[in-house]
Amino acid sequence: MFSIGTLAKRTGTKVQTIRYYEQIGLMPEAGRTAGGQRRYAASDLDRLSFIRHARQLGFGLEAIRELLDLADRPGQSCSDADSIARRQLKQAAERIARLQALQTELERMISECAGGLVADCRVLEVLRDHSECLTNHDEIGG
Repeated sequence: MFSIGTLAKRTGTKVQTIRYYEQIGLMPEAGRTAGGQRRYAASDLDRLSFIRHARQLGFGLEAIRELLDLADRPGQSCSDADSIARRQLKQAAERIARLQALQTELERMISECAGGLVADCRVLEVLRDHSECLTNHDEIGG
């Protein structure tokens, strides 16, 4: 059995986050000692590690909830898990495309900056007037 502090250290998760996951039902409510301290089993450590890794890969809490539900039913087809992962991949690709467009626009703004007076600053000019942008970065992946 693990204390909440040990569980936090072993998974790299903040204690407050573990409590939050319990509140929203991603983690089961912990058993308690006679003194009221939370106690977690190895299965809780595995579950929290799963959640933490899924969060690191950018999965939202609802997608994680779906994945955990699937993981709790190991005899089911993994097609739903595959579908959730494909949805996450699509979202990641959209974010990457948006970031690449932002990078292109920032590089262009900086390269056009003459380093003169603020009154003539190209960076400030482009930020002031979105029509000066060459990329449509506000609509990519949004």
